[in-house]
Amino acid sequence: MTDTDAARDTIFALSSGSPPAAIAIIRLSGPGAEDAVRALSGTLPQERCAGLRLLRDPVGGAVLDEALVLCFGAQRSVTGEPLIELHCHGGRAVVAAVLAALGRLPDLRSAQPGEFTRRALENGRMDLNAVEGLSDLLRAETEAQRRAAMAMYGGAFTARVDAFQKQALMGAALIEASLDFADEDDVGGEDASLRQARDHLASLAGDMETDLAAPPAERLREGIRLVIAGPVNSGKSTLLNRLAGYEAAIVTDIAGTTRDRIEVPVALGGTAWLLTDTAGFREAGADVVEQIGMDRAREAIAAADLLLWLGDPLDAPRADAILVLSQIDRQDVERTRSHDVAISAQTGEGMDRLTAMLAERATHLLPQDRSYLLSARQRSELGAAVDAIRAALTPRDPLLMAEHVRDALAAFDRLTGRASTEHMLDSLFGGFCIGK
Repeated sequence: MTDTDAARDTIFALSSGSPPAAIAIIRLSGPGAEDAVRALSGTLPQERCAGLRLLRDPVGGAVLDEALVLCFGAQRSVTGEPLIELHCHGGRAVVAAVLAALGRLPDLRSAQPGEFTRRALENGRMDLNAVEGLSDLLRAETEAQRRAAMAMYGGAFTARVDAFQKQALMGAALIEASLDFADEDDVGGEDASLRQARDHLASLAGDMETDLAAPPAERLREGIRLVIAGPVNSGKSTLLNRLAGYEAAIVTDIAGTTRDRIEVPVALGGTAWLLTDTAGFREAGADVVEQIGMDRAREAIAAADLLLWLGDPLDAPRADAILVLSQIDRQDVERTRSHDVAISAQTGEGMDRLTAMLAERATHLLPQDRSYLLSARQRSELGAAVDAIRAALTPRDPLLMAEHVRDALAAFDRLTGRASTEHMLDSLFGGFCIGK
């Protein structure tokens, strides 16, 4: 089956959660959607109006379920083609029976992951940025993630890209003016046009670099990487468990209990964090496995967004580490040691101050003044556009300037999906659920 043939198929899938549930929504999209549902329900309700219908198996006529049927024409559907939803009862047997009946109809097939959304992209109902926003929205676990995903899905970044593109086109028009009307007094001459084009493009590059300077979406999506490090038996694993809210790490009095990194995703104060417990550092007595654990701890420390250091401040591996005086419930702890916060993860003393400190640091790691965050793909393409615009500022030859601006315009098209590779799309939609 070719891609062209597949695009003409009528697809169906369960689009709601796995049964059992109160309601199960089964969607059909494609040129044969209406005929397929007529085969089950006999008649269709008016477009965009719910109608109660008995669903019967086309083979034998057995009643499958009583369901609400909603029809959307191609001009007003999310996929840009005829789309019908069956709102059935959500029992496993009901869903299985309706899906099986649909599967026996000619020219129908089960949808692939993300295929409904892919058709919406291909038919101009969504752009690639909205698709990525929808993907993040489906995975959002914190309020901050939801807000950023909703802004991307709602088109906030696409509107920004459109504005960038219009500015680039204005710069291109000024360059063309210098090429076509260099001898015309009313245009201002070649030098004046090119100077104006350079000023315009320099301003555009600055605007785009402002977006690139914002924290990446991965930090919000995957969590701020908080690494807990220090010498052996300094209370690292106990602190991890206290922050996580459950026993994620083994805690003993034996030095070197933690030999590898332990990563735990948590939500603290509405922000996603990725907590990492590391092997304790010690000068002597470590075996080969523990040495490997310490090497991995150093790698985690280098990659951390925030570091909690539970050891001697003079030994802190990073100048920006939060110095934690831990285990203050013990009598042998030197309370006069320099520290940013003193805690007992065992009793909870000082934990409120620590979490408040983490929340304050998070405000500097996550954007507070913009509605969306850029993914690695978006940052890469926007960075390519910035490089192209910056390159256009250097040459005196307007032909070379125009070529660099065209490169920037191509990057904008890749940002919105007007010029995307199949490999990239396959990777993106492969992460969606079947019914999306």
